[in-house]
Amino acid sequence: MRLLLPIALSLLTSTASAAAPFDRKAWQQDYSQLKSELVDRYANLAWKASDAGGIDLPALDRNTEAAVASASDDTQAADAIRAFIAGFHDGHLSELPYLAVATTPSVEPGRHVLDPAAPIKGCAALGYASTGSVAFSLPLEGLPGFKLILDGLGSTFRAGTITRSGVMLGIIRIQNFRARAFPAACLHAWADLRQAGRAITRDSVHGAAELRWFQDMAAEIRTLRHTGATALVVDIGNDSGGDDSGDWTPRLFTERPVRSARLLMADASDAGRYFADEIRDINEALAATQSHDAKAALTDARSFFSQQTAAIGEHRCDLSWVWREQRAWSPTNCNRLLSAGYAGGYSAGLARSALGDSKAAAALSSASTVQSFFGSWTGPTYVLADQRSYSSAEMFAAVMQDNRIAKLVGNRTGGDGCGFMTKSDPIILRHSRLRFRVPNCMRLRAEGTNEEAGIVPDISVPPTEGESERARAERALLAIINDLAGASRKPH
Repeated sequence: MRLLLPIALSLLTSTASAAAPFDRKAWQQDYSQLKSELVDRYANLAWKASDAGGIDLPALDRNTEAAVASASDDTQAADAIRAFIAGFHDGHLSELPYLAVATTPSVEPGRHVLDPAAPIKGCAALGYASTGSVAFSLPLEGLPGFKLILDGLGSTFRAGTITRSGVMLGIIRIQNFRARAFPAACLHAWADLRQAGRAITRDSVHGAAELRWFQDMAAEIRTLRHTGATALVVDIGNDSGGDDSGDWTPRLFTERPVRSARLLMADASDAGRYFADEIRDINEALAATQSHDAKAALTDARSFFSQQTAAIGEHRCDLSWVWREQRAWSPTNCNRLLSAGYAGGYSAGLARSALGDSKAAAALSSASTVQSFFGSWTGPTYVLADQRSYSSAEMFAAVMQDNRIAKLVGNRTGGDGCGFMTKSDPIILRHSRLRFRVPNCMRLRAEGTNEEAGIVPDISVPPTEGESERARAERALLAIINDLAGASRKPH
């Protein structure tokens, strides 16, 4: 996930300056602690230290050491460490807000009680709010011939059609891969729960909204098909990410088997928490299933995660070389990473109705949670992305591209890749109390590269000088139309 978090303000340095004189040695110790903890916990460290990682870590380290050594106050020292983190160009590796020292015990307010008759208030209280622009990432709405079918306000997703060279394109906007960013999905789910006579609780609403997000997407896809669209454009431009729905959603656009990305986790305590969660879900499915095949598959999965749990600590090779040199990347090297199955769990993916047990299938491949919506669209598909498509949006783009479900159009994505598979404690520097979150996972493309490198488009449509956004939107559409025409001319 990519979360846009506020940068700690100058409160930290101004408070520190007022309380004590500048202590350069303490800041240098903070920097040493930060590097040590990155070696222990940062999943992308060996990748970043390779020629494929896109940065020069030894130079970044030298520059930071020099900046801290020459700092004359807390502000300069803090800025040096912040510049070091920014130098990784990893949006998941980022500063968290500064926390003031507590002077009194915190008092937690009573839990909000949901009123079944007040869905708007209830969804707002549960955190459902638009966190990304509903508008298409390029101004397609303003092009000649565009027809808006669903506005993305009263509906969950924005969708419309546009015709070029006799081909009608259906366009659907996914501005975030997280149901909480779609208030309409919550309101629709709330109505579903009331109609079914089910209790309105925090858990029931969240579960129903997640499913309703996919149900609404499948319904909008059907609407576009019935309107006459023969090819689909899925717009994930300026999509900052979200959750595992980035891995689940590609299954809606094909009837063929889909493989999730290989998952690696940093060889640290976070991996143990993730494996424990997987084992818990597997045990629950084992206790409920009557299927012989499901029991066998679940038992294999539990054995795998148990073995990986026992292996924690066995891959902690010395990575201190990253501050001195670059080395070639290979997933088979010792990178302080553990195999964690696939992005959706133990299995790379399961067909609809696999094993005859939906709960068992979901425990093995979480995408099976939405298997009833698999194959909602089977025609040609294109994914519109840009340099502001991050995290789960990149997971979606990579799975679509690697499984040949769609072609990627636009620009290389932002390059955040995998972020967090389980809750992770931040690094807290002992002297300054600066806090940083650290990604604990890595997703590998089909050819073995890290998603964090960004997803390269099949059809490049970069911005050009003197070109308006409307002109680039038209150019992107024509590039898709030309590709469709080329595909139709190829012999079958």
